[in-house]
Amino acid sequence: MKEDLIKKRKELMDRVDAIRADYRQGLDADSEERAIQLENYDTLNEIERVSLEEIAKIDQQLKALS
Repeated sequence: MKEDLIKKRKELMDRVDAIRADYRQGLDADSEERAIQLENYDTLNEIERVSLEEIAKIDQQLKALS
């Protein structure tokens, strides 16, 4: 069980890291592309938020197992 939690936590952290890397790239100069990116950012923000909540829950479970 602990190994599964650790694996899931890593997957979630990889997802969060990818989202943050996407943010660091900034917005495209093309206004149409920039509009699409801004729409996607709303979705990415929610995915990041949910992922971080899940990571916190996993951390609590791992702490309880220790």
